[in-house]
Amino acid sequence: MEGLAVQLRNPLFLHPKWKRAIPTGAGSGDFGIVAGAIPSFSHSLTPFRAFTSTRTGSAIVAAAASPSQAQPLAEKEKEFDNLASGDSIRQRFLKFYASRGHKVLPSSSLIPDDPTVLLTIAGMLQFKPIFLGKVPRQVPCATTAQRCIRTNDVENVGHTARHHTFFEMLGNFSFGDYFKKEAIVWAWELSTKEFGLPADRLWVSVYEDDDEAFELWSNEVGVPLERIKRLGKEDNFWTSGVTGPCGPCSELYYDFHPERGYFDADLGDDSRFIEFYNLVFMQYNKKDDGSLEPLKQKNIDTGLGLERMARILQKVPNNYETDLIFPIIEKASKLANVSYGTADVQTKRNLKIIGDHMRAIVFLISDGVAPSNVGRGYVVRRLIRRVVRTGRLLGITGDGMGDLEGAFLPIIAEKVVELSTNIDSDVRSRSHYIFEELKREELRFVQTLERGEKLLEEKLANALSNAEQNGTAPCLTGEDVFLLYDTYGYPVEITKEVAEERGVSVDINSFDMEMEKQRRQSQAAHNNVKLAMGNGANIAENLPDTEFIGYDNLYAKAIVQSLVIDGDPTAQVSEGSNVEILLNKTPFYAESGGQIGDHGFIYVVEGENQPKAVVEITDVQKSLGNIFVHKGTVRKGVVEVGKEVEAAVDVKLRQRAKDHHTATHLLQAALKKVIGQETSQAGSLVAFERLRFDFNFHRPLLDSELGEIEGLINEWIEAGILLQTKVMPLADAKRAGAIAMFGEKYGEEVRVVEVPGVSMELCGGTHVSNTSEIRGFKIISEQGIASGIRRIEAVAGGAFIEYVNARDIYLKQLCSTLKVKPEEVVTRIENLLEELRAIRNENSALRAKAAVYKASVIAGKTLLVGKSEQYRVLVECLDDTDPESLKSAAEYLMETLPDPTAIVLGSCPGEGKVSLVAAFTPGVVNLGIQAGKFIGQIAKLCGGGGGGRPNFAQAGGRKPENLVSALEKAQADLIATLSEKGN
Repeated sequence: MEGLAVQLRNPLFLHPKWKRAIPTGAGSGDFGIVAGAIPSFSHSLTPFRAFTSTRTGSAIVAAAASPSQAQPLAEKEKEFDNLASGDSIRQRFLKFYASRGHKVLPSSSLIPDDPTVLLTIAGMLQFKPIFLGKVPRQVPCATTAQRCIRTNDVENVGHTARHHTFFEMLGNFSFGDYFKKEAIVWAWELSTKEFGLPADRLWVSVYEDDDEAFELWSNEVGVPLERIKRLGKEDNFWTSGVTGPCGPCSELYYDFHPERGYFDADLGDDSRFIEFYNLVFMQYNKKDDGSLEPLKQKNIDTGLGLERMARILQKVPNNYETDLIFPIIEKASKLANVSYGTADVQTKRNLKIIGDHMRAIVFLISDGVAPSNVGRGYVVRRLIRRVVRTGRLLGITGDGMGDLEGAFLPIIAEKVVELSTNIDSDVRSRSHYIFEELKREELRFVQTLERGEKLLEEKLANALSNAEQNGTAPCLTGEDVFLLYDTYGYPVEITKEVAEERGVSVDINSFDMEMEKQRRQSQAAHNNVKLAMGNGANIAENLPDTEFIGYDNLYAKAIVQSLVIDGDPTAQVSEGSNVEILLNKTPFYAESGGQIGDHGFIYVVEGENQPKAVVEITDVQKSLGNIFVHKGTVRKGVVEVGKEVEAAVDVKLRQRAKDHHTATHLLQAALKKVIGQETSQAGSLVAFERLRFDFNFHRPLLDSELGEIEGLINEWIEAGILLQTKVMPLADAKRAGAIAMFGEKYGEEVRVVEVPGVSMELCGGTHVSNTSEIRGFKIISEQGIASGIRRIEAVAGGAFIEYVNARDIYLKQLCSTLKVKPEEVVTRIENLLEELRAIRNENSALRAKAAVYKASVIAGKTLLVGKSEQYRVLVECLDDTDPESLKSAAEYLMETLPDPTAIVLGSCPGEGKVSLVAAFTPGVVNLGIQAGKFIGQIAKLCGGGGGGRPNFAQAGGRKPENLVSALEKAQADLIATLSEKGN
């Protein structure tokens, strides 16, 4: 490689600060990789052969192959490709730390078990309770490849070289085990030996006051002083929030241009450096007054961006052109019939957006997030809509393969699924559901886009009209453009193009302000991992986890460890107080996994007879970690910290919860059997009076399907199947086919609840011992609650008996009222409805006749207008005539009065109601006077609106007090217009 210089065209570099977005243009300059620029991997990779990138059209790597090399050139290239692939980088990272005593843990779901964040945005999130000291560590140190989602900088995707909505964060974590020295030495060893990055291309940043880290990098590792930079708090001090764990950071950067030397080098220069590894030394606790105190347990939290390392090792100009994303871009390019290598900057950007967003969309849907208009569902829906409109900008029509009525998202998603095997093996098994969800959402959104086109036409017409009236240049406001973009998903680029064709400019500055406003709101909502707790944090810090004995016992003696009133600790509480009680152990189940907390009583007992104090418990929740908070009201006496109490669960209510929870498992099994295995849980509620189960499905269930589901569940109940509950390793449970309950978080050891031959689920809830305990099951409703999400509500056990008994009482009352037998109720009601319809029709006919009679009476009140008095105008109020009868009266007058005639009738058919009708004969319409537009303006005076055909239209209003004046205006306007146009 001596003296070799390699030219890469159009580089896109990264800003090294992951927290900031610095858009960069696609420059046209070249940069050189001089001798030593190609990373020297731990495996010998020379010789290299020159080849041309299909992405940039430029020579990327060149070297002469020596004939003396024992390994064939093709095999060397293959070895290079394998070592530099995204899958290889991930595995090599995990193996590196596993060989150093780290437990390899799986990526947690993109749906976090954390109320402070909407989605999993960092690798450390699953370890947050450990870092807070609320959950004991299970292992001293761990390593993960965590799937992450961040959408706060979604507008920068495609603009910069490294912004993503979906990315993988490779991390190594120490929970009080090792600290700075090991973290720094291993990070350097991983980078230079395992990944083969040249040592002279690596720079390091440390916090300005962190002399310890500076010395370790300099003396222990041997990094030259000129390549170690001290940075301030903004860049190199990590905090979890206003208070809580915090500490200095140290970051590793790769230098693309070492030939520029050391003088005045700026790590923020994104044309030269990329930050790829961040080490957080969590060593302080930030107190309320801002002071720092050392943590008893110092932790390590690191993150290495997989996409960034892939970019470096694969020597491509941006993260999108790595093997992690580029195959998706190629798929989109094919559908759009464009070449990425020769495409212009905007086209490349659009292709990058599709490549990035499709990964986020597929993994979110796989993890159970269905498109909707709220929360996580809106994140998915927004990303889908960005891809659809971006695809349309690229010219993709239909499915891109000839079917104009088809969808292209599922076709691109096939490539994402293909690449997902080593990221999440569950994605492939859920692919059918993912494809169906994408197809439905895309086709639905295409209709939304069409509605946006209609709204755009209205906005353009208004802009042109206002400009004509005011004598100004027509302009579409930024608020209108944002409305089209955000609500209707209409692309800004298309809005500008259509507007320019119509001679209308667009206020882009105002639009940008609206976008910035939304971006700030998004950042505030979605990009902050809060480790500091609220009220009661100091109380919980000093308490061990609550021992839960409620699977086998509904009664226990326990010690009161803490009492809390309105968030403040107290030594005792007296009668009438609402209180939160923390016990050392409890039989009460705390709300989790969809099951509500137990109800019951806590007693302070002295002597044999009456309790000294009684607390009624109406809710039980878990605090961060596993501390149970019993919420209730002191009904008698005084409760004190440190006292022994007796905790007793309400047995009947617990049985109802058990019935409904087991029935929920049976319901999921029945749904999969009847409508398909691809359906999955999207939420649940297990309460005492009912159960609620949300699931993914694209249409309402048929009555026959609901009947089949009910039948299956009641068969399983009747069969008296003994449940089996066991605790086993998570991996073993998954291999056995256990289904995870939505919203639950699982450790290495999990509780598996099995109804043999029916269902097997990971579940921490309470359940019956035998299905026969449930007694019966009944679905009481099935409905859609969001796009692609259905909800079933049902009753089981005691609630089922109550439901059946209540319906029996209602039926007896109905039979008594109708004086029929139960089996005759339906026939009797149908006969009554038929009689009612006949009476209503007869009544309507009579009212219409009465209205026609009134019309015949007023027919002689027409006014003759125009120079020759050739036009007739009839405007009258017909008292309380209903709308249909008013229509009949107008039709009668049109048929009986000669042409040309203009008729306007009004009435007040009820309290707070106005009815209007306009009927114009052809001679009036031919003058350009349209009934629909005319009556709409009159209706506005009555607080309403309406419209219709040019010759006949109806309208309504809510202000009867304005009817007389409105009719007077209608008459005056008709007389004036006909007099003017008719002469």
